[in-house]
Amino acid sequence: MNFTIERLKFDDVLLIRSRRFDDQRGYFMETWSHAAFGQLGINANFVQDNQSLSVKPGTVRGLHFQVPPHAQAKLVRVLQGSVFDVAVDLRGGSATYGKWCGVKLMAGGPEQLYIPAGFAHGFLTLEPDTVVSYKVDAPYAPQCDAGIRWNDPEIGVDWPLDPAQAVLSDKDAALPLLATFRSPFVWNSAAAAG
Repeated sequence: MNFTIERLKFDDVLLIRSRRFDDQRGYFMETWSHAAFGQLGINANFVQDNQSLSVKPGTVRGLHFQVPPHAQAKLVRVLQGSVFDVAVDLRGGSATYGKWCGVKLMAGGPEQLYIPAGFAHGFLTLEPDTVVSYKVDAPYAPQCDAGIRWNDPEIGVDWPLDPAQAVLSDKDAALPLLATFRSPFVWNSAAAAG
């Protein structure tokens, strides 16, 4: 198989490593296969690809998600530069509700992060001109667009930057805190065990 997975702090958030083939020309790696990911337990039907360019290091995008009926799973990878990528559990009833996990993703690296619906997602750019690409399994739905503030002290993400140096959109800077959020996501113990 051309993929391996590592379960992070949350069993459903997966660090996926592609097998990379290097030679004198450069490298080749498979980044998505419906059949292979299905064997790994990822049955998302991705319907849209998104890409962002963040010019300055220290740019924070997130913590974003969509609520039902258009909740999204994401498969995130870096095409240029590097990021500190974060997922926050928003599933009501989960023992890890409001907790976070994070990993560094780099261009050319074999790592991708799979974040299922029910988690907020965000990233911090670590280099200039960072390009992030991600697949989603539901189209963008403005009426379902939501987020939690990136520096919410209740969540306590340990971002590798001085908060005063963060580059944010006005929208992200004004996102609400977790304490005011009423989660429409419900933790399913049977699905988590399987």
